[in-house]
Amino acid sequence: MLIIIFFGCMLISEMSIFIPGILGAITLYILSRNLYFQLIYNKKWKKGLTAMLFIIGFLVVFAIPFYFAITLVSPKVSELVNNKEQVIANIKTIAQKMQTATGFTLLSEKSTDNLSEKVSSYLPKILNSTTLVLSNLAIMFFLLYFILVSGREVEKALGKVIPLKPKNIALLASETKMMIKANALGIPVICIVQGVFAALGYWLFGVEDWGMWAFLTGVFAFFPVIGTMIIWVPVCLILYSSGNSTAALGLVAYSIIVIGNVDYIARLSLLKRMGDVHPVITIMGVIIGLGLFGFVGLVFGPLLISYFLILVKIYINEFSEEYTVEQLETNTIQENNEAKSEAK
Repeated sequence: MLIIIFFGCMLISEMSIFIPGILGAITLYILSRNLYFQLIYNKKWKKGLTAMLFIIGFLVVFAIPFYFAITLVSPKVSELVNNKEQVIANIKTIAQKMQTATGFTLLSEKSTDNLSEKVSSYLPKILNSTTLVLSNLAIMFFLLYFILVSGREVEKALGKVIPLKPKNIALLASETKMMIKANALGIPVICIVQGVFAALGYWLFGVEDWGMWAFLTGVFAFFPVIGTMIIWVPVCLILYSSGNSTAALGLVAYSIIVIGNVDYIARLSLLKRMGDVHPVITIMGVIIGLGLFGFVGLVFGPLLISYFLILVKIYINEFSEEYTVEQLETNTIQENNEAKSEAK
C-alpha cells in the first residue's frame, strides 16, 4: 500500500500541470456518454469512428470562442504590447478627467508606475500560457478518445476500486452527472446571454470596439457576482473620459439594471433548474475551483463542494444503516426516564 501511495503521489505531482486537461476529458465524456452509447449499442456504429466524430464536434465548439478571441481581442493585445507607453498615458488622462469631475484621486503617479510594471510583467505570462493551454487541449482530446472507446470497461474498473456500497456508488455517479451538466452547460449559456445583452448595450450607447468588449464581458461572466463589472465599469469610464457623459451614465444604468439582473436571474434560476444546484454551492465552488484547477475549476469547483456534502450522506448510509427507528425510539425512552429520575 505504501508503494502504491508513493508512486501515485509521484505521478500526480509530475502530471499536475495537465490536471485541467484530464478533468476536461472527464467532463466531455460525461456530457457525451449517453448519446455515444446509444449510437454504438443501438445504432451499431463503430466505436473508434464515433469517438472521432465526437472529438471533431467538440473541436468545432471550442474553435468558436477561440476564433472570436483571435479576431477581436488579439489585435488589441498586440497593440497593448507594442504601445505600452501610449496605453499608460491614456490611463493617466482618464484618471485626471475623473479626478477633475469627482474630486477623487483614482491613480497617483506612483500607482500608475506600478500599474505599468504589472502590465509589463503579466503580458509575457499570458502569452506564454498559450502553450500550456494547447498542451492541455491535446491531452484532453487524446484521453477523451480512449475513454469513449473503453467507456464501459473504465466504469466497471472504477466501480471495483471505489470502496463503497453499490447504491452509494450510484449516488456518487448521479451527483457527478448532475453537477457537471449544470456547470459545463449552464455556465456557457450564461456567458452567451450576458455577452449578447452587453453587446446590445455597448452598441446602443456608441462604445468603440463594442464587439470586443461584449466578448470580454461574456468571458468574465464566468465569475459570479462581480464578473461583468470587471469589464463594463472600465468601459463606462472610457466613455465618460471621451466626453460622452450622457452615454456613459446611460450605459451605467443599463449595466446595473439589465446586465446585472440578467446575471442574477440566469445564474440563480438556470443553474438551479438544470441541476437543482444551490446558488451558494455554485458561487463558492467557482471561487474555490478557479484557485485549484484554473479555468476548468468553473465546473469542478462546485463539484468539490457537492462531493463533500454527498460524502457526508454516504458516510451516514455506510455506517449508520443499522440505526433503525426502533432503536431511536428506545434511546428516546431511556433518555426521558433518566431525565425523570434526575428530576426526582
